[in-house]
Amino acid sequence: MTEHTIGVDISKSHFDVFHLEENAAQRFENTPDGLRALRKWLGSRPLARVVYEPTGPYHRLFEDTLSGQLPLVKVNPLQARRFAEACGTRAKTDALDARGLARMGAALALEPDAVISQNTRILRDLQVARTALIE
Repeated sequence: MTEHTIGVDISKSHFDVFHLEENAAQRFENTPDGLRALRKWLGSRPLARVVYEPTGPYHRLFEDTLSGQLPLVKVNPLQARRFAEACGTRAKTDALDARGLARMGAALALEPDAVISQNTRILRDLQVARTALIE
């Protein structure tokens, strides 16, 4: 059975998605409707991983909606950039970033993150805010 790897580059208004095994790319709006369209586009493929980078507040809807439904893998943006550069990718566009994230996930056989509850996410946000206030 083929493992399917998806790379997602998330921005404020949209997210670019790249399906590695099918060499297919698509752009969706970063809205609940866009996420529904993404789920429809993915269909019932058996996904091994959906690789994305945290992007400040812009990845929250994606993560909150799809956590527990898809095998999400959040990667460090600096490591993702260095992986892309090591593969010879110098240009930086949303579509190329999505492709690079998919390639990174497959090449390193990245494992999906453990699903965390909504309450745990809220507590983490509060901890970050508290630390910022103290500093």
